[in-house]
Amino acid sequence: MPYHRADTSAQADKLSGIVEESDLYEGFAPHVETSEIKTLDFYNLPKQTGKEPALRSFTEIQQLLQQGKKHLVKNILRENSWPINSPIRSQLWPQLCAQHLTKSNVLDGFYWEMVHQVFGTTELSEKPIMLPAFVDATHCLPYHLTGTGRAVADRIVNVLGYDCPDITYSPVLYPITSLLLHFMSEEEAYLCLAGLVGSKEKTFINQTKLQHEVTWKTVMQIAKKHTKSAVAYFQRICPGQKLERVFMDWCWWILAGLPFQHLVRIMDCYFHEGIKVLYRVALVILNLFHKECQSNNEWSPDNIKNDIGNALIKFCKKIPVSPAKLLHAAFSIRGLSTQYISRIFIKTEMLLKSRSVLNSGSKQLIKSRSSDNLPTSQSQVNIQMMSHTLTIREKLHSESCRNLGEKSPGHRAIAMGVYPLHNLKSQVCKNEDLFTLWSWLPVRITMYQPVLLYTTEEHGCSLTTFYVRVEQHEPTLLMIKTCNNEVFGAYCSSRWFERNVKDDKGQRQAYFGTGETFLFSLYPERAKYPWVGIEGDRDLGHSSELFMAADSKMITIGGGEGQAIWMDENIRFGKTDSCKTFNNPPLCPSGDFEIRVLEVYGFVGI
Repeated sequence: MPYHRADTSAQADKLSGIVEESDLYEGFAPHVETSEIKTLDFYNLPKQTGKEPALRSFTEIQQLLQQGKKHLVKNILRENSWPINSPIRSQLWPQLCAQHLTKSNVLDGFYWEMVHQVFGTTELSEKPIMLPAFVDATHCLPYHLTGTGRAVADRIVNVLGYDCPDITYSPVLYPITSLLLHFMSEEEAYLCLAGLVGSKEKTFINQTKLQHEVTWKTVMQIAKKHTKSAVAYFQRICPGQKLERVFMDWCWWILAGLPFQHLVRIMDCYFHEGIKVLYRVALVILNLFHKECQSNNEWSPDNIKNDIGNALIKFCKKIPVSPAKLLHAAFSIRGLSTQYISRIFIKTEMLLKSRSVLNSGSKQLIKSRSSDNLPTSQSQVNIQMMSHTLTIREKLHSESCRNLGEKSPGHRAIAMGVYPLHNLKSQVCKNEDLFTLWSWLPVRITMYQPVLLYTTEEHGCSLTTFYVRVEQHEPTLLMIKTCNNEVFGAYCSSRWFERNVKDDKGQRQAYFGTGETFLFSLYPERAKYPWVGIEGDRDLGHSSELFMAADSKMITIGGGEGQAIWMDENIRFGKTDSCKTFNNPPLCPSGDFEIRVLEVYGFVGI
């Protein structure tokens, strides 16, 4: 069995509460009910001729991964139809997921320490445990896991939620967990999920409601181009049913509909290539269903017009092609490049965000030079998590901005973002300044607790560190205090990771972000500078949409005849000018400034 490759693996199985069983299919884990897994017959499955090339081994694939030959690995995964019970997946899937793991320094036993921290014991509870809020209770698909296997899946998802608080909505996470557990131990499955969730180069699992909505709308847009006939047919036979309702469940065509054999082969490719594999499979399902609707009375218009979505899932359960043919058709779709998908995704995402800006109300988007519309008492409780950056703290150090010296216990508490607001010692800024800043945020953001992601005083003055700690968070709030005690910053609507996104020509985009981004100043003047497009101007030109830009040498916010905020790679010096994007004056009188403190906040639960 693959669970005894090393002593640590054996110990992990012991800790997980899984008892070794006998008479199992060779490639499945002990917590799988193998009697339910059947080999399906397909009428169009070609007969074996005996001349087929030998299936590739794990050792061959591992060597290619080590050599960085990911393209060759991709082709092998697409073409090699390993049997459903092949033992290769117990090694292959963890290896594929490990290449996406960003926490390269994860220590042995980390998972079990987390289990003990969350549950107080490593013993598997016999009682059901409450699942995190991001789980969709209607789609906790166990597939062929035993009762023990399901309990293990519950525990993994809970620990992941504890370790990754940024996950707020992820209905597919539980089914993926279940699939992983069919071929590996509990600890290995957790590490695989950590790799998929933390991947920065590719998308595997959506983690917020926004990402979930953008994804199904992206699938719908792609389908309108690549499966025109099918989409037109469905719209024609049920004109009263919105197409959106069909595509909202697109992932369940695959995860809840397809036979287990098909699903496992899809996962072979998915764990290497990402969510685009599922996009392709969804398009093939639409085309196949369309053809069956025209030739099979079971799927006649009268039978499906009232609920196409449910009919699609039923069709998938009886899909008339083999896993190999399904994947071959999926990867034969032309013009569906990663760049094309990314472009559709980003366009859809920006559209949704822009609508959110318009729907959030005009009051908070108008320039504010007063403390009107202060937030509620609950928001004031939330703002107590804000840092001393926006206050003038006591002179604990010398007059030199850079000679900060040792921090007092009280100062360390503030830097951690947990010092109550009423205990801050402000010599210039009043608490109402902080409350005013909070009132300028989009209303939905004030419902979440701010969390300190990066501070120069704790994490050092490095743009590299800034990106590591900040780039995956959206939105973020940047706050700067200069050596002259000027206080200003920006609310940044998009992830800083978008600096790496490339267009269809392979070029990195210079600017990114949305019109929800705004600038602010708190001292010496208190003002908010929203995007000029909010005020309804027309023909503003390209310079009005230069929201955010970044590379390894600098970060910029605002552009067009000047940069509103510019900081160097050492996060020490910066400059501020008027710019067309926000129609702002320089945020400090001199224009050039030296940074005393930079802090960046994210928001828990988004």
